[in-house]
Amino acid sequence: MQTINLQVFYNKGELGMNLEKVVFAFFIVLALTLNFGFFIGELDDGAHHNIYELFAALVVSLIATIMKFGDRAHIGAVLLATSLVADLQLIAAVIVWTITVHATDIGMTPSIMASIVSLSGGALLANITSVIILVTETVMFRR
Repeated sequence: MQTINLQVFYNKGELGMNLEKVVFAFFIVLALTLNFGFFIGELDDGAHHNIYELFAALVVSLIATIMKFGDRAHIGAVLLATSLVADLQLIAAVIVWTITVHATDIGMTPSIMASIVSLSGGALLANITSVIILVTETVMFRR
C-alpha cells in the first residue's frame, strides 16, 4: 500500500505543508461560508433562511473556536476573540429561533426572523474579520 506524502516543494528548497494549519484554515473558512449561506436572502423571509444551515454554522464555528485555544501568540488571542463573538451571536440566534418556535404561541414572524438574521450578520462580520486576520498572518509569514 502506498502512502501519500503531504509536502510541496518551493523553488529554493523544501517547504513542508502543515496539515494542522490546513485543517485550521478549513474550519475558519467553512464557518464563514456556512454563516454567509444562512445570512444571504431577504432579511425577514423565513423561506430564505434554513434552520439546519444556522445549526451547521454554529457547530462549525464552535469547532473553529476549540481549535483556536492554545495559541499563545497575540494574533491567536485576537482570532479566539473573533471566534467567541461569532459563537455568541450564533448561539443567540439559535436561542431566539428555538424559543420562538417551541416556547411561544407567536410563531415565526418577519420581525423575529429579521432579528435572527441580524444576529447571524454580526457573526458573519466576526468571521470575516477572522479570515482577514488569517490571510494577513499567512501573507506576512516569513519562509
